[in-house]
Amino acid sequence: MARFAILGAGSWGTALGIMLARQDEHSAVLWEFRPGAAEQLIADRENREFLPGAPFPDSLIVTSDLDASLTDCDAVLVVVPSHVVRSVLERIEPETLADKVLIGASKGIEQDTLQRMSEVAAAVLGERVARRCVALSGPSHAEEVAKGIPTTVVSAAHDLDVARIVQHWLSCPAFRVYASDDITGVELGGSLKNIIALATGICDGLGYGDNTRGALMTRGLHEISRLGIALGGRRETFAGLSGMGDLITTCTSRHSRNRYVGEQLGRGRSLDDILRNMTMVAEGVTTTKAACALADEHDVEMPIAEQVHDILFAGRQAKEAVIQLMTRKLKVERHL
Repeated sequence: MARFAILGAGSWGTALGIMLARQDEHSAVLWEFRPGAAEQLIADRENREFLPGAPFPDSLIVTSDLDASLTDCDAVLVVVPSHVVRSVLERIEPETLADKVLIGASKGIEQDTLQRMSEVAAAVLGERVARRCVALSGPSHAEEVAKGIPTTVVSAAHDLDVARIVQHWLSCPAFRVYASDDITGVELGGSLKNIIALATGICDGLGYGDNTRGALMTRGLHEISRLGIALGGRRETFAGLSGMGDLITTCTSRHSRNRYVGEQLGRGRSLDDILRNMTMVAEGVTTTKAACALADEHDVEMPIAEQVHDILFAGRQAKEAVIQLMTRKLKVERHL
């Protein structure tokens, strides 16, 4: 039996809590930082704010007490938005996590430091905790996981044995987990695909079709792979579940927040207006800034990301961005 603390009661944290609590051999505690919201979750036995229609198993415990959620657990899943991962981890004493596995399920890159989430954990909690840090990523929309729809993801750590521990803990008939020792590539694939989902959504909003979407996803995977390899990820990781698999799902699904934001931009709405009316976070918006900064730092060409950046932050019109991409210098297609 494994005991899990799930930090973050958004849609993904809630779905993971539901999935784990359904397994008789596990126990799960879901931490919601807002006391009032935690009380509502307890009363409703459902997350009507972020994941309506997915009732909680009787065994799922909800609390707003962070220390209580960490008591006697074997693993801590960090499922808060990437921009608050550091502040949440800073509330935890490193010694509290000394014998626990830290599982990062937040997909993003920290803006100020350009660090991946496992690097943020190492900076805050030290190398002893970092050695037992795992990234969980792959094509896994919360809405489907909560319904028990078959889903497959990757558990990645620097130490493959640690990744395999999480693989065995989390795997069940509806949730298959592969193991990897390329935590860099897995984290970057899960973060960078959101930029391409924004681009795909923009073109959907403009009324373009399957040809455009297929081209963006293919060339987008090249961009993700180029930057990922430059930052230390392995080439084959980006052809796997946390790369191509997550990219396909995020670029095509009606559940994708990033694709939705892009679609609304393509229809002419302003970014501020779109985000103001969303309850959930579209990680791709901030990840675009971070990715372009990393690309500049490592001299990596990312034309799609650059155009998405300019649409988001520099007032470029979506149709103009497409023209810029389509009229770039002609090239030979090469495999990475």
